Amino acid sequence: MSNFLATVLAITIGFNINCEAQEPSIPAEVRENINSRVDNGMNTGIVVGIITSNGVNFYSYGVKSLKSKVTVDENTIFEIGSISKTFTGILLADMAVKGELKLDDPIQTLLPAGISAPTRNGESIKLFNLANHTSSLPRLPTNMNPANPANPYADYSEKQLYDFLNNYELPRDIGSEYEYSNYAVGLLGHLLAAKHQLTYEELMVKTICTPLGLTNTRISLTPSMKKNLAMGHSGGIEVENWDIPSLAGAGAIRSTAADMLKYLAANMGIEKSSLFPAMQLAHKNSRVEGNFPIVGLGWHTMVFDDSAIIWHNGGTGGYRTFAGFVKDGDKGVVVLSNSNTSVDDIGIHILHEASPLSQ
Repeated sequence: MSNFLATVLAITIGFNINCEAQEPSIPAEVRENINSRVDNGMNTGIVVGIITSNGVNFYSYGVKSLKSKVTVDENTIFEIGSISKTFTGILLADMAVKGELKLDDPIQTLLPAGISAPTRNGESIKLFNLANHTSSLPRLPTNMNPANPANPYADYSEKQLYDFLNNYELPRDIGSEYEYSNYAVGLLGHLLAAKHQLTYEELMVKTICTPLGLTNTRISLTPSMKKNLAMGHSGGIEVENWDIPSLAGAGAIRSTAADMLKYLAANMGIEKSSLFPAMQLAHKNSRVEGNFPIVGLGWHTMVFDDSAIIWHNGGTGGYRTFAGFVKDGDKGVVVLSNSNTSVDDIGIHILHEASPLSQ
C-alpha cells in the first residue's frame, strides 16, 4: 500500500443535567493505560469523556503539540474524522422526519442536470445506501490526484465528485454488500447541503450544532478553535491538518470532548432535543435483518452477548477518535487523540468492560 493511499484510507471506520448524584468515573485501568500510551510515545495527547444521566467526567493526559507542551483538556480541538458520518446520517434522518425527502429516494432526484448516477439491473442507488455503505460505490474515487499527499482531500473538487459518479460502473448489485465508502457519505453530505442551497458546514451548524449548543464543533476553525487546536501527529512527528471541502460529510468536522458529550447526550436522550426522533432513526438498523455489520444512517452497532454499542470511530492524518454509547443504556464515551494510533479499545472497554485494553 502506498503512503498516500494508507493516509487517505485513514478517515475510517455544560449541560442541564442533575449532577447531585454521583458522577461517572473514569476507571483506574483506563487512566493508567492512557498515561502509559502517552509516556511511551504511542499517543501525543488523549482526552476521554464519559456521560451518564448523573453527569459527565473527563480525563486528559498529554499535550497539544510536542513543540509547545501545552496540555490537552476537554476544550481542546481535535479532528474527529469519520465520526462526521454520524452527523451526515442525522442530517438525512432529520430531512426524512420532516418529510423533505424519503430514505429510499433515488439519489438521482438530488443530482444537478447533466449528472447521472450509475444503476445496475434496473435498480437505482437510494439515499440510505449512501449512508449505510451499501451503494456499491468504492471507498475512494479513482480520480483523486492530490497536489499535496499530506492533505489529500484538499483539492478534490465538486466537478471531480460529479465526474466520478457520472462515469462509474457499479461492480455489484446495489445493497448486496457492505463496502465502507468515504466517497458515498461525502457525496450524501454534498447532496443534502445542495438541496438546501447551503454548504455542508452551514447545514450542519444550522441543523445540529446551534440547537445542541455545540459552539466548538465546526469545519472551518474559528479564532478560538484555532487557539485551542491540538496538532496532529504521526509517528511522533507533527503533520498537517486535513481540509475536506467536497467530501466534508465523510470526515471534515473538528470538535472537543465537551461538545461531543453534548452530542452524545442528545443521541442518548439524556438531553432533550427536537432532533431526537431523527437521531433514533439514524441509530436504527437500515440493512436487511441478519446482515452484518449492523449499520443505521452513519452509526454502526457492535453486538455483545449482553449488550450492544452504537458507535463510530474516526481518523485523519494525525488524529484518531471514538464516540459511542450503550444501546438502551445509560453510558456514553468519547475518546479523542492527536496521534494516528487507534483509541477504539479505550472507548469500547469503558462501554463493555470485558473488552480488553491494548497494551
